Amino acid sequence: MTPFTAGLLARKPVDRILRDSAAEHEGPQLKRSMGLGHLTALSIGASLGTGIFVILGEATPDAGPAVIVAFILAAVTALFSALSYAEMAGTIPVSGSSYSYAYATIGELFAWVCGWCLLLEYGVSVAAVAVGWGQYINELLHTVFGVQLPTALAAPPGDGGVVNVPAMVIVALACLVLVGGATESARLNTAMVVLKVCVLVFFCAIAFTAFDAGNLQPFMPFGVGGVTAAAAMVFFSYIGFDAASTAGNEAKNPTRDLPRAIILSLGIITLLYCLVALAAVGAMPWQEFGGTEASLAKILTDVTQSTWPSVVLSIGAVIAIASVVLAVLYGQTRILYTMGSDGLVPPVFAKVNPRTFVPVRNILIVGTLVALLAGLVPLGELANATSIGSLFAFALVNIGVIVLRYTRPDLPRTFRTPLFPLVPVLGVLFCVLLMFQMKAPTWIAFGLWTVVGLAVYFAYGYRNSRLRDGVAKASR
Repeated sequence: MTPFTAGLLARKPVDRILRDSAAEHEGPQLKRSMGLGHLTALSIGASLGTGIFVILGEATPDAGPAVIVAFILAAVTALFSALSYAEMAGTIPVSGSSYSYAYATIGELFAWVCGWCLLLEYGVSVAAVAVGWGQYINELLHTVFGVQLPTALAAPPGDGGVVNVPAMVIVALACLVLVGGATESARLNTAMVVLKVCVLVFFCAIAFTAFDAGNLQPFMPFGVGGVTAAAAMVFFSYIGFDAASTAGNEAKNPTRDLPRAIILSLGIITLLYCLVALAAVGAMPWQEFGGTEASLAKILTDVTQSTWPSVVLSIGAVIAIASVVLAVLYGQTRILYTMGSDGLVPPVFAKVNPRTFVPVRNILIVGTLVALLAGLVPLGELANATSIGSLFAFALVNIGVIVLRYTRPDLPRTFRTPLFPLVPVLGVLFCVLLMFQMKAPTWIAFGLWTVVGLAVYFAYGYRNSRLRDGVAKASR
């Protein structure tokens, strides 16, 4: 094997990672301040956003009342990858998430591609969610005060506007919170998660008072095909359960709490999605669904004969989306922190502020880029490419579990994926299946992003990789 090839396929030894990955660079380190509650809330915060407010109304016409089954089927699909994430997070408890897992099991080149996909997933999804937050704010202003922002200040060029001010504002606010420290960020995120869960419980409590079993008939009007189509659609409401794995260097007890947070968050999200779906289709005939947030608001208005519950729902949507921006932006900065520690991106991303114990420059750089993206760029198909990037990362984690079980069976594991190797194999297959359901423009955007990433890697990461440089020297 040539030094070039050896460098590309070099794997970062797990023992070296476990020696505290933060020691890869000089200066202050991240502070361990997050417990199980904060970690669970981080994953819930990253997942529980526009999905239940938007996806439900789009998926119900495809599956009818069986949309409840679609949410369960999607949860089972996500569970395969969640179990693999739980094992890897308990075995390699660092802030790099699937990037670090791929580095330890498959090699540097695959780790880079995985990390690059995560940058797409986190960065573009934050921008897209911020745009959605601006839309909800505008609708709330119109509902409560009868005013709206002019299109010039609420949409980017190409979408009829000049700059999307609300989208940039929510990103800036999230950055200010993150710069304040991990503890403060975790507390605020947990509070927002509790509030948005309460809003969904509020919706269920009202909707169930109008529950009509007749609305569940016929339960599966479009057969199994309709259910599976809806399941593929709602699956992306579960993406984000892995957010806790980006907090490995800031968890108080990562080997114990990271696996628990990942599984617990997926269970809570699934329960909430199914309860809201059951309450919604029981309170309103499924044929009347279309345009989700309006559908949920219509249910509350019809049941109570008042508009104030729909206002509460809109406030819940605003809180939900804001917490997604905060949680996902946090995850992106921590992945870049780990990549910076490994030398694959500039070291500025790994610099930690000695007062707040967070990577302040990293946060400000990422926040500025995401704010500009949200405010000035029509995202279009690039937003859909975030889903395919997530699935690619999920597939690599499932592969990583298999590789690590056979290459390092001696490693202590606080959580073991059950029914090995069936579960990770199914995880890979389901990820690949969903990836191939993506449309051609999504694949084109993903392919172009990957090509750009490889160019960046060979121009900078390959030359500056601390691990690869050591492997190349050793093979000479």
